[in-house]
Amino acid sequence: MSKSLKRVRAALEAAGDPVNIREMAEGTRSAAQAAAAVGCALDQIAKSIIFRSQDKGHAVLFLTAGGNQVDVEKASKLAGTALGRADAALIRAQTGFAIGGVAPIGHLNPIRAFMDPRLMAFDVVWAAAGTPRHVFAITPDEVQRLSGATLAEFC
Repeated sequence: MSKSLKRVRAALEAAGDPVNIREMAEGTRSAAQAAAAVGCALDQIAKSIIFRSQDKGHAVLFLTAGGNQVDVEKASKLAGTALGRADAALIRAQTGFAIGGVAPIGHLNPIRAFMDPRLMAFDVVWAAAGTPRHVFAITPDEVQRLSGATLAEFC
């Protein structure tokens, strides 16, 4: 088991949440792939989108429904700083995860996070579990609590 997957599992266990991690044979790098593999609606996929703060260089996490896209202007206003594309090195250093497997929890370092209200429409959402082949089920309330995300409109 990878270190990344172990961190996600440990975060779920520490919170007392059921550990419902699934390995997908075909991979889950995109929201569409994840939804097809799990057999859920596209918007039930909680995408972890990372941006780089232009002034401080740190990462900011936006958890969004699978069919939504982050509006960079709205996201920048929420974050209080201009945001730009985060590169793989920043994402790995901040979260400990590789692109395509960034989980909303279990990060190496604390990260400021925002969550798309669209995710709250579902009883269960699915998120990356630290690798491009693993996902886990969680309630939207619980993913918000564990990630420390602020519910806000940014799509």
